[in-house]
Amino acid sequence: MSLYIRRESSKLWKRICAETTTEVNLLLENWKYILGGLICQYIHGLAARGVHYFHRPGPILQDTGFFLLPELGQERAYVSETVFTFVFLSFFLWTFHPFILKSKKIYTVLIWCRVLAFLVACQILRIITFYSTVLPGPNYHCREGSPLATLPRPDNIFKTLLIIPRGVLYGCGDLIFSSHMIFSLVFVRTYQKYGANRFIKQCAWLVVAVQSLLIIASRKHYTVDVVVAWYTVNLVVFFVDNKLPEMPDRSIGALSLPVSNGRMKEEGAKLLNGNSGDATDRRSRSQANGKVNEDGDNLHVEVRDGA
Repeated sequence: MSLYIRRESSKLWKRICAETTTEVNLLLENWKYILGGLICQYIHGLAARGVHYFHRPGPILQDTGFFLLPELGQERAYVSETVFTFVFLSFFLWTFHPFILKSKKIYTVLIWCRVLAFLVACQILRIITFYSTVLPGPNYHCREGSPLATLPRPDNIFKTLLIIPRGVLYGCGDLIFSSHMIFSLVFVRTYQKYGANRFIKQCAWLVVAVQSLLIIASRKHYTVDVVVAWYTVNLVVFFVDNKLPEMPDRSIGALSLPVSNGRMKEEGAKLLNGNSGDATDRRSRSQANGKVNEDGDNLHVEVRDGA
């Protein structure tokens, strides 16, 4: 048993090292897209905080969802946040599964480039929307009489450029459409396309539907904020996805690597069984016309250049 554990641990470590090498090379090629996406997340946070200065509390608007769904109350406001945190962490961990699992379909760097593109496109539309019309917030801290409903005029520009967790949790005015729904729908649609487990896909859609109801029941958003998010995010992801180049398929049947040199080709071949390139782990391979054949596992893999 101990021998088996040591052997499998060694394979896992070699697989992690080989995957890390591949992902680092991809990051060096795509770091501008990752950095740009992260900067846009910061800009979106600034915009959400900025609209809080224009927010004025008022009577809660008539809302069908508020009429149909019972109010959870302030003491249960954490329920919807817990569901969202579960969705976020689950997707985040899934994007890093190529480092551990032998069966993989995605590259971590490339999937996050794609996800950030979806998020940025949706968030640009969101910023335009909630600055066009600032509605009185239905959340408890945004109602009349709450000291958090309005923000005093900042003393200097540095206060407007600083994003603090309290400001994120107690923001007002950034309503149409729900940012939580943007993230959740982008994550679920991405897993729908690149995930492998059908049951998890069905559960993911169910969880997002439940989250929608919880957001309304928590009075964090009006029903229109959630409804608009459902069709806007799906349409944006559909059109942006069609404009982006298709990601290479890493499935065992046909492994396509976005590589630009022979070294990364070699790393891609090593990822098949977690080998790090040690002489003791190398098997005899016959290469012809860009195909790698492994007779020991009856595996036929084609490695194609990204060009």
